[in-house]
Amino acid sequence: MKTFLMGSAAIIAVAAPSAAFAQSTGSIDFENEIVVTGAKTDSGISGVIVPDTSRAKAVLGSEFIQAQTPGQTINEVINQLPGVSFQNNDPFGSAGGTLTIRGFDDQRISQTFDGLPLNDTGGYALYSNQQLDPEIIDQVNVNLGSTDVDSPTAAATGSTVNYRSITPSEDFSAKMVASVGDFEFFRLFGLVQTGSFTKWGTRAFLSASRATNNAIYGGIGEIDKQQYNAKIYQPIGSNGDFISLAGHYNENRNNFFGSVPLRVDGGRTVGSASGTGRFPLTKDERFYETARCTIADGVAGVADAASSCGSDFEYRYNPSNTGNIRINSRFTLSDGLILTVDPSYQYTKANGGGTSIASEGLTSASSGLAGVTGFVQGSSSAPQYFFGRDLNGDGDMLDTIRVHSPSQTQTNRYGLIASLRYDLDANNTVRVAYSYDRGRHRQTGEAGYLTDNGFGADPFPVDDALVDASGAVLQKRNRLSYAILHQVSGEYRGKFMDALTVTVGLRAPFFKRDLNNYCATATASGNLRCFDPGSATEAAYAAANPTIQGPQRRVFKYDKLLPSAGFVFNATDAFDLFGNYSKGLQVPGTDNLYQSFFYAASDDRANPQPETTDNFDLGVRYRSPTLQAQLSGWYTIYSDRLASAYDRDLDTTIYRNLGRVDKYGVDGSITYQPIPEFMIYAFGSYLKSKIKDDVELSATTVAQTSGKRESGAPVYTLGGRMQGEIEGFRLGIQAKRTGPRYINDQNLPVIVSGAQIYGAKAPAYTLVDIDARYSLEKFGAPGVALQLNVTNVFDKLYVGGFDGTLSNSSVTFAQIGAPRTFIGSVVVGF
Repeated sequence: MKTFLMGSAAIIAVAAPSAAFAQSTGSIDFENEIVVTGAKTDSGISGVIVPDTSRAKAVLGSEFIQAQTPGQTINEVINQLPGVSFQNNDPFGSAGGTLTIRGFDDQRISQTFDGLPLNDTGGYALYSNQQLDPEIIDQVNVNLGSTDVDSPTAAATGSTVNYRSITPSEDFSAKMVASVGDFEFFRLFGLVQTGSFTKWGTRAFLSASRATNNAIYGGIGEIDKQQYNAKIYQPIGSNGDFISLAGHYNENRNNFFGSVPLRVDGGRTVGSASGTGRFPLTKDERFYETARCTIADGVAGVADAASSCGSDFEYRYNPSNTGNIRINSRFTLSDGLILTVDPSYQYTKANGGGTSIASEGLTSASSGLAGVTGFVQGSSSAPQYFFGRDLNGDGDMLDTIRVHSPSQTQTNRYGLIASLRYDLDANNTVRVAYSYDRGRHRQTGEAGYLTDNGFGADPFPVDDALVDASGAVLQKRNRLSYAILHQVSGEYRGKFMDALTVTVGLRAPFFKRDLNNYCATATASGNLRCFDPGSATEAAYAAANPTIQGPQRRVFKYDKLLPSAGFVFNATDAFDLFGNYSKGLQVPGTDNLYQSFFYAASDDRANPQPETTDNFDLGVRYRSPTLQAQLSGWYTIYSDRLASAYDRDLDTTIYRNLGRVDKYGVDGSITYQPIPEFMIYAFGSYLKSKIKDDVELSATTVAQTSGKRESGAPVYTLGGRMQGEIEGFRLGIQAKRTGPRYINDQNLPVIVSGAQIYGAKAPAYTLVDIDARYSLEKFGAPGVALQLNVTNVFDKLYVGGFDGTLSNSSVTFAQIGAPRTFIGSVVVGF
């Protein structure tokens, strides 16, 4: 039976080859020559695809994606792939989450959108709530342990996630999806396909969406997300050449929620931001209520103390404006000579919320310079901003007040991936590529007012920043960074004996980090002293503190040759052997590099080393129209791993090199469709990691990390999906069991003040989701369907995302897993 999705193929159809399993246009063009494009085995089974490549890849197509919750982040969708573990902060994909693949966290996973790199240019983080609307995603593929040779990423020591938007269809069509659900969720999505509207076959699409809901936990926050997309596509001839221009804009206005201390001792309040809270022990405890408060007016002549109102996590905004313009193109220059060019531009404006205490007075001698205005980083309970003027309007300068002080980031990023492929003959192909990436990364920390109810007066204080008595903007950080990449790469593919395909590649990236810190770095952990740049105050501080590294510019360069090689041996028409080796690289992020400004530039500790990986995959796969399966074993040698650790000489915690970590495991999946109306899919992974060295925690304490697993990643994952369809009704049931995750790298219970507050692991958990869809075609409405999605059907209480730690004596904050949620949708297409 045809599904409603298949029956409405005109709405979501794409003209690009079905086997587009790579990221850039050049990689797609090169890879599509390896597989049998258009063969039924390449289209997968019910949207689950096992591509025939030398790399261990897992792919989900639009049919699988559309069955998930409308608006869901693509990072939650790939949680149904082997090797991937994602903890979603909410049921709708609008509030972020925690991603690991083969144990690598999201700062070590490269994610691309139509070849566009999405990792933050400074710290390489991924933001799952800013991804493309799923209705216009054609396909998502995960390289479980390697990347394409033209990848312009600084963050791919581990895996890559690549997804591509649909290509406009040749026929006019429109689609609307309206969804409602728990927590007052409401979402409206619309898509219009123009069809071909010129004699040259030009076609385009436009889409828009808006989603709102209440914060899942905490009782006071809201989430508001809107997104706009457009693409115009011009085919050139009939041989696959084209040029497309696309634009994307996403805007989020979110409140944080649900992050609580991972401890279960005592009768503490769930959800307290002060660190005295605990993780909920029952399902009902998840739905805690954050206390509402009011900030009192200042009293003239009285030294008013800063209110705590607004300090709770749930009061924090997490706003973002992100957008991009991208071009993809392919040109046949002559027989066997193909040029692809993908330029792009991206813009980001975002911050992560937070408050600080500001003083109406001037700094004290303990700051390093008395009697001035500025920012002095120290205890969060003490004043850090010093404005030297009346802030609360009560007529005196005696007070401290709480101010809105997020870490603000604005990025302008330009990119280019160009590739030239040449077919030497029918069995041998080469290509060369050039990749360019330049991000201007402005990181500031302006302060703004809080309203009487504790929320920030403006989600972006940078737009209306508080100034000191002289009119200077005070900032808790003040950086200008340029992240620049020039990369050349080459790749060869040869086919031998009609059965063996060999690929060999080499990436040669040239990374440059041009960093300007306009603050003084007072401690090895990165504490800052920020004054008006170029002022007499700044000069006076430098004169009084000659041993502290003041404002300065430093340039870091990282060059590395990154080889790769792989093979596919077609033992039979259906059975393959494959293997791959690749070397990965992650350049130190800006936070790490700016923290190193504490040391003189000549000090070895001022020059953090990049992380590298050697990734090995070996596996087998079987592909037929009704059965597709893949099993791979992998081994990764992880060198020069950066993490926070104790420095004995300075008696403080800094970033340092932990040396080698070995990771290895097994990933597998199987999809079976005995009849067109029914399919079953199962997958699983096992992960083992070994830290090679012990790490100092203090001058007298060593963390026993040697031989232990890295924290934060599940030991195993298991899952699957069953889907059946009859008479226009489709029902899908999917489940995912996530194995235990160690809390710290010592794999020990968490001990605070001599008492155990949590075990060594977050326990394993199983989530079950159901989706049902009914087409109204038999009632004369072929483009109309009803859809129901239920996530976490059994309302499992579980530990969501958290970052692992080194020490077992510190409290980790973890997200409360999303509860059972119902979402109903009406889909209308014509």
